[in-house]
Amino acid sequence: MKDHQHAAAGTLEVRRSSLVKFLHSLGAKATSDGIGELTPDDVESSCPGMAEGGALMSAWTLCSCLAEEIEKFIRLRCLSGTDYSSQARLLGYFDHFLVEQNIWQRRITRETCDSYQKKLVGLAPRSQGNRFCVVRQLCRYLALKDPLSYIPEALRTPSSHQTHRAYIFTEEEVAALLRASLQLTPTGSLRPQTYWTLFGLLYSIGIRIGEAMALNIEDFYPKEMRLYVAKGKFRKARWIMLSESTRDALQRYMDQRDRKSPNIPESPLLLNERRQRLSHPTVYATYRTLLKTCGVIHHKKAGPRIHDLRHTFAVHRLLAWYQDGEDIKASII
Repeated sequence: MKDHQHAAAGTLEVRRSSLVKFLHSLGAKATSDGIGELTPDDVESSCPGMAEGGALMSAWTLCSCLAEEIEKFIRLRCLSGTDYSSQARLLGYFDHFLVEQNIWQRRITRETCDSYQKKLVGLAPRSQGNRFCVVRQLCRYLALKDPLSYIPEALRTPSSHQTHRAYIFTEEEVAALLRASLQLTPTGSLRPQTYWTLFGLLYSIGIRIGEAMALNIEDFYPKEMRLYVAKGKFRKARWIMLSESTRDALQRYMDQRDRKSPNIPESPLLLNERRQRLSHPTVYATYRTLLKTCGVIHHKKAGPRIHDLRHTFAVHRLLAWYQDGEDIKASII
């Protein structure tokens, strides 16, 4: 029995030694435990994204002790052809958390995971699940190199009745939202027309906000009366047919847009004031301001979300088919 124990211990020591060498080749400091610790000085001297005083220059700059490993993990996921940009942004939050909490140990511990989970409590349940899910994926990746690295249990995702309930706008509320968009400042700029067109598209054709913001000039086919969505949900491309009124409204916006910015096929269709593609934070902030102007109560967890314009499109379309005596099943197909 003792011989077997000595043999097992020897095998474990060889594996541990190999692991130390492997981690050392990745830049880790070899210690008696096989994993090293980084100090704040190590990170500051090698992190170009750290401003004077140690403040992070950007929420998406990876500056923690795990920055290198996180980058390797993201590159590995992208090799499979997966669009991992959203998950990479969520890992950026975790990286920022490690810096804020002054955690410099390369091995993820249970205490670190529990602390991060507590920090997420203020978010919506689904947001908590999404952020913690990518961290768990990272932990599983790190455990391949370090068997002692902690892998947390997956968070329970909320059931369907616990998720956000869609807010269905009335036609009057949609009209008020579009009118308020035209009153945006600066007067005479392209901004009022941009948001009028954006919200009009969300309601009239049910396009997703991310899809609308990603549209380029070359994706609009006025003669064929259709839009091409190159990267929709799950990276699927599709065509969206336009009514004549929607096509004409979009063409009017294009005519105004061309006076403000060059008409290059691959340039964004919807522009901000700096002649660049719209950003999510700016669009959401403008949306909330317009809701307040229209007298529509907006709550952080109860909405109405901007995605609810897509739900409103679906409900209003179904009601219109029903009122017109259309075969709804055939119309959906």
